[in-house]
This record gives sequence, structure tokens and C-alpha cells, in this order.
Amino acid sequence: MELGFALSSEDHPPNELVRQAQVAERAGFTFALISDHFHPWVGEQGHSPFVWSTLGGIAQATEKIRVGTGVTCPLIRIHPAIVAQAAATVGCMMPGRFFLGVGTGENLNEHVTGARWPLPWERLEMLEEAVEVIRKLWSGDEITHRGRHYAVEEARLYTVPDEPPEVFVAASQPQASKLAGRIGDGLISTAPNGELIETFESAGGRGKQKLGMIHVAYDEDEEAGLERAHKLWPNLALAGSGGQELPAPRDFESSAANVTVEDVAESTPAGPNPEPYLELIRKYEDAGFTHVYIHQIGENQDEFTEFAARELMPRL
Repeated sequence: MELGFALSSEDHPPNELVRQAQVAERAGFTFALISDHFHPWVGEQGHSPFVWSTLGGIAQATEKIRVGTGVTCPLIRIHPAIVAQAAATVGCMMPGRFFLGVGTGENLNEHVTGARWPLPWERLEMLEEAVEVIRKLWSGDEITHRGRHYAVEEARLYTVPDEPPEVFVAASQPQASKLAGRIGDGLISTAPNGELIETFESAGGRGKQKLGMIHVAYDEDEEAGLERAHKLWPNLALAGSGGQELPAPRDFESSAANVTVEDVAESTPAGPNPEPYLELIRKYEDAGFTHVYIHQIGENQDEFTEFAARELMPRL
């Protein structure tokens, strides 16, 4: 089991994210994923820098840590041809250590251009075609593509890495997991769901990396950590499809109005005892995940990386 670090664009400004990537690398994390958002989930989180600019800084500030987007939606807000160019450039700046994480996105980020928010099955269809467009452009050849959802006209990327980045596909439902197994080089998910892993592997994902995300609120004072998580990330306790459908941070704030600290505590380890963190990581391992990356909620990122290096990594 490899341990990774979540660079949360919803929580931090760009220069701080670059610094955190350096801190994570020094602490011994082998990989990191950076979120790609236009909006934070709730206003208290307070940030949403453009991920591709931030990645340029991370490329120059780090030397060996693998970095991927967690995740980019190449469907509406940004055309897949532009995602292909952005990812190819970062791949050249981080040779052999950048990967593109993609998913079907959230209305929260994608509605901003005024385009219609598609139905779930349409978004999966669009994602498959978008990945096809991206990989065609990474060849360095001139392409013309006229598909059901996207058109690309006589386009060629002149700056491409020697080896194209791997494409990891995010999934939380069976149909998305099937698509990930069929077209992806790996899987990204946010719950220790063994059935999802089985579906991914049966669709072609056997032997590929499977990345799971967890949220924590490390603090020497467990109660303080949970209070912070409740203030900044009440959306962790929301169930159902609202995470994909709600259009604005204020909608998430309204939906989370009745979320309690206890609700957040059910899924969010906090405090100085390493066992709750390790127990959650083991759930992912038992489900079949090969990697887990951790989102630390709050400003105390340095303290958390020290805790992880001291108490978590040696036990994995």
C-alpha cells in the first residue's frame, strides 16, 4: 500500500499548494493528487485556483513525487483538446511523473459556461469520447475528429512528452467503474467499495493501480480537529447524488445546514491516535485498493505530514 497526499484546491491558494507538494515529497509521500475546481464546495473553504497554473509551479518545485489531477472533468467547462494540450505540457515539465485523472465532474464547476448539465449516462458517453480525443492528440499527429459530442479540426500538439501520461478514471458507480476498467490506466475512487474494484477488474482493470481517497482532520486535540472539519467540509456527510447535481456553494451550505460534528466524525479520523487512520486505510486495502491518498482538512499541513511520516508510513 502506497500513501499519497491530497492537494486541495478548495482549501488553499496556489503558492501554498506548491509549498505543500514540496512538504509532502520531503515527508516521503510517493504521489499526490490535486483537485481541479472552479468553485469550492462551500464558501468557508475559500479557494479555487486554476489547477494547470498551479501544476506548473509544482513541476518546478518538486523532483520525484508523482502528481496527478484528482480529478479533471474534460467535458464542458474545458474542451478535451485544451485539456490534452494542458496535460501534455505538464507531462513535459514532469517527465514520467504526471498522470491525468479524469471524471464526469460536478454541476458545481461545469455549469459556469452556461452549458446544459447532461444526464449521468450522457456524461459517461462524453467522458469516453473526451479521453479518445485526448489520446489522439497526445500522439503528436494532426487529427480531425467529428464525434457525437466533440469536434476537433486539423489540430496538432507540437509539445508532447516522450511517453504520454497515464489516464486514471474516477468512479463511484458500477457503470463508471466499467468504463474505467475499459479505457483507463487506473481507477480513482472515494469509498472502500470492494464491488467497485471487482467491476473495474472484470472490465479490464486487473493489475492496474487503484487509488482511494480519504479525508482526515489531524490535530493534537481531536475535538478541535473535528470542529474544523465540520466547519470547512460539512459536505463530507452529505449522501445521495447532490454532490454531482447542486450548482453552487450556497446550495451545498444549505444542504449541510443540519450536518453535525458527530456526522462528520463517522467518516473522518482526527486526533493524535494513529489507529483510526490506519483502520480506514486498511478498509481500502481490504477492498482491493493499491494506493490511498489523504486529504488533511485545515491549515496545519506540516504537522499532519510529520504525523504521517512518523505514525502511518512505517506501519504500511
